[in-house]
Formats: sequence, structure tokens, C-alpha cells
Amino acid sequence: MSTTGGIKVFSGNANRDLTQEICNYLSCDPGSATTERFSDGEFNFQITENVRGGDIFIVQPTCPPTDAHLMELLIMLDAFRRSSAERVTAVIPYYGYARSDKKDRPRVPISARLTANLITTAGANRILTMDLHAAQIQGFFDIPVDHLFAAPAFIGYYEEHLLPNLTVVAPDTGGAERARAYAKRLKSSDGSPAQLALCDKRREKANVAEVMNVVGDVRGRSCLIVDDMCDTGGSLVKVAAALRTAGADRIHACFTHPVLSGIACDKLEKSAIEQVVTTNTIPLRDEACVMENVKILSIAPLLAKAIKSIHEETSVSSLFV
Repeated sequence: MSTTGGIKVFSGNANRDLTQEICNYLSCDPGSATTERFSDGEFNFQITENVRGGDIFIVQPTCPPTDAHLMELLIMLDAFRRSSAERVTAVIPYYGYARSDKKDRPRVPISARLTANLITTAGANRILTMDLHAAQIQGFFDIPVDHLFAAPAFIGYYEEHLLPNLTVVAPDTGGAERARAYAKRLKSSDGSPAQLALCDKRREKANVAEVMNVVGDVRGRSCLIVDDMCDTGGSLVKVAAALRTAGADRIHACFTHPVLSGIACDKLEKSAIEQVVTTNTIPLRDEACVMENVKILSIAPLLAKAIKSIHEETSVSSLFV
């Protein structure tokens, strides 16, 4: 397994467009398989080509409907394991259930660990994922995990679209390390280094956030909010409102995973955010596709390079930036 031609990339139903893009970069066709459903909704999967001894990559983000897409991934992994594939890598650009990564309240599950156990038991030999909600989720797996970041795509975009007096903003204290990494690599339009600020956020319950205050001077500056995902949009909108109250001149936001559930798109359109930049780790909802202030960056080149490196047994570390 040392040539690009030997790679076999298969896809579930979660994000076929991304799989096709990856295959285009790898100069190969998506693997042949049946990914239909029985009349009662059960997933009907069959591999329709020989995969014995093959190096298999299954592209399947566990995005909404999360349970259905996760079950598809498990069934596909089982099928390849039983078909004598040499190695099966689960390419999970968006890892669902990642927010439940610790027992922070009484009588709650650690769903991120349970999901990791299911994927491993189903037959995955390796995991390739991107911008996990919490980096420690890598430790939930007893198999190798390659954890990529969308930062190169975002930083490349903002290097071409410079903002004046740039301040990179972490929406909460947990995102400070991510925001600091962006601030170190980005500059304002006048060439000066980007500054760093963060919001002190208190979350009373799931999907409800309250921004308490902004730490750092953002008055008269262009603020770039950096996050790993946007679900309901509540946190992002409240952070933007807090920045505006603190005197920010312009507000942009970028996040890797555009979950955008419920009325998130409506919230973002009515918010103080001038532009939203995200990626195609998961398909964009129809409501988001028509938003004028949304820019989509493709992470297919990053994933394709990682897949090629894994296949050829070369270092993937150059992509961990």
C-alpha cells in the first residue's frame, strides 16, 4: 500500500459532496457500495467491489441527524471488517456527541467516550477527524487518531482578506488557546500583529449561554470570533453583541462546523456579525446557503493530504497546524 492508486475512499450519506472533492484531489473514484434504506428506515449497506486486503477510508461526519449517520458509520465499519479489508480508517470531519466529554453534572453520560467505543468495536483501525470540541477526546480511543485543524484554511483566507486593527476573540475561556494560535499568525491590514481578547461566558444549561464581559480592549477594532462549531448560534450572537457594546468597529466570525440548528441562520443574519466564514465538514443547511454573509471554505485538500500520508505511511504532522 504505497501508491495513491491503491486508496479506496467510500462514503455514507452524510456528506457525499465532500467525499467527491477528496477523491478529485486523490485522482480516484469513490468506492462502489449500496447506501440505501429499507422501507422501515434501517440502513441497507453492501460493498459492491472487492476490498480484500485494501486500505479503506470511510468519509462520514456524524452530523444531524446524528444518530442515523453514526449508525451508518458503524454498519459500514462492520461490513469492511467482515470483508477482510487490511485497514479501515474512519474519516470523521465532524465528531458528534463531542460536547459530552466529561461528567460535569450528576447522573450524566460521557457520550463522547461511548461513541469512541462503538466506533472502535465496529472495526475502525484508525480515526481521522478535524477540530474536536475537546482535544482530550483523542484519549477516548485505543487506536491512532489524527486530529487535523481547519486553521490553515481560515488563516489563508484572512491573509488574503486583511482586516484593519484586528483582534482575535475567543468566545469563552476554553477557546483561548485556539484564538491565541490564530492571533500569532494573523496580522492587521497595516501589518501590525493581531491582538487577543476573550469573553467570560457562563452557560446555565445546554444551548443557552450568557456573556458576562469582554476581557481585552476591542474599542474601534475589527474583531474576529474564532470557534470550533456553531449550533444554535446563541453564544456567537451574544458574544458579538458584547463586543459591539464594548465598542468594536467590525465583527467577523469563523467556525469549522456549521451545525446551525433551529433558527441559528436567522439569528446570525440579524446579529452584529458582518461576515461568517465556515467549512464544508458537514453539508450546509438550505437556510444558510442563501445567506449573503456566509463564506464556505473547503477542507477537502487537507483531508486528501492526510489520507494520502496515512496510506503511504508518511508523516501527517505537517498538517497539524
